[in-house]
Amino acid sequence: MISAQQLEVRAGARLLMENVSFRIAAGDKVGLVGRNGAGKTTLTKILAGDALPASGQVLRTGDVGYLPQDPRTGDPEVLARDRILSARGIDDAVRRLREAEVEMGSDDPAVAERAMKRYTRADSELHAGGGYAAEAEASRIAHSLGIEERILGQPLRTLSGGQRRRVELARILFSGAETLLLDEPTNHLDADSIVWLREFLRSHQGGLIVISHDNELLEACVTKVLHLDANRAEIDVYNMGWRAYLTQRETDERRRKRERQNAATKAKTLTDQANRMRAKASKASAAQSMLKRAEKMMDGVEAERRSDKVARIAFPAPAPCGKTPLTAAELSKSYGSLEVFTDVDLAIDKGSRVVILGLNGAGKTTMLRILAGVDEADTGQVLPGHGLKVGYYAQEHETLDTGRTVLENMQSAAPQLTDTEARSVLGSFLFSGDDAHKSAGVLSGGEKTRLALASLVVSSANVLLLDEPTNNLDPASREEVLAAIRTYAGAIVLVTHDEGAVRALEPDRVLLLPDGDEDLWNDGYADLVSLA
Repeated sequence: MISAQQLEVRAGARLLMENVSFRIAAGDKVGLVGRNGAGKTTLTKILAGDALPASGQVLRTGDVGYLPQDPRTGDPEVLARDRILSARGIDDAVRRLREAEVEMGSDDPAVAERAMKRYTRADSELHAGGGYAAEAEASRIAHSLGIEERILGQPLRTLSGGQRRRVELARILFSGAETLLLDEPTNHLDADSIVWLREFLRSHQGGLIVISHDNELLEACVTKVLHLDANRAEIDVYNMGWRAYLTQRETDERRRKRERQNAATKAKTLTDQANRMRAKASKASAAQSMLKRAEKMMDGVEAERRSDKVARIAFPAPAPCGKTPLTAAELSKSYGSLEVFTDVDLAIDKGSRVVILGLNGAGKTTMLRILAGVDEADTGQVLPGHGLKVGYYAQEHETLDTGRTVLENMQSAAPQLTDTEARSVLGSFLFSGDDAHKSAGVLSGGEKTRLALASLVVSSANVLLLDEPTNNLDPASREEVLAAIRTYAGAIVLVTHDEGAVRALEPDRVLLLPDGDEDLWNDGYADLVSLA
């Protein structure tokens, strides 16, 4: 279904992998794993046909359904329901049916007759695409992913980033594609939707390649693992499930370490003996031969796996500010006739820690964008207090300029830094050498997360607005972010599905949307985090 042959993959001048070959057949469920920046997203784009390798080729048979990390595609004026139905080409037929139904009720007989003919043609097209059963199937998938009926009737432009992503996931799953390529499909899903998705993918009869940091999803679905080794620019193939892979990988590493230690011991013995023999001219040739044997012995064993590099993240020392640096009063927001939230008040005191909870679509991201000054409320106002400096982390990385390089984004966020200082900060976030000149538009989700976090580090912000800051991160990088949240001395307003992030925050208050109720934090709210 998908065959990769002798691929060489690069990000700019940096080699990510070379001479990579593998095949994904029907029934193969593959977990694509590796540290952030190893090339998982880049490889998936190539497999989907959205990008080209530096060399080699990809052969595809059958339809491929691809969910990228940033799925902001499609006409923003299209209704969410029609976007999902478009995967099978029946969205236009459904739209014309609905229009004809309205006109069939016209008092004008001629209008009603023309509408009847249009209805008949549209109905025939709908049945050719699977009929009303297909429309019902699309609705079931959408609802299983937490997409409410009211959201299905909204234009894409009115949806939050999380809602857009769930619509695109529903579209891919509804498409009936033989092979699914899913990049972090559980991002923005609540707990019930994740459980449903695991079962859907487990029972999928075609091929599957999934990038995910959700161990339970990988354990439930995966029958094969492709591990991208960023240090060796290679892919290791494990024809086994997730748990067996974790065990085998550690076993392989212990074997490599043991073999290398044995070879090093033998090579040292030969080298020591050769060094003693070189003093005598008659044995110089034999000594040289022994040294070559020692070198060959070390070349013949696999190198010990180097630990993956991890960005060292520490949020800034907050700039001095007054007792209440940020206040919001009587905020409301609507999209057309859809009311998101109304009459919300919030006061962010110096050093306070607030988590915003609510179901998907309740306006959590919208609230942060208003507090950050990115969007305007329909009513009410945001009042900056004395010394306010806001640092905003957007879940869809809208704060990054994808038309500029990594270094240019950093210099824009912190113009006070010299070129050397900016590069030093980027280096601590694993952007070294030529990586600084990569376009932000080609970065993976994890790399964009690191760049956005790097911008916060140099901001001296005293109020951080964090929207899903642990999405797209490997486990080690996620722990760095959680540690930074724990130790930050300023105020934090957090939106997240990550229960670990809430535990790290140790919130003192909670804001519940869309009602706008504010309460002191208690452990009873912890159960709502994964559901929100």
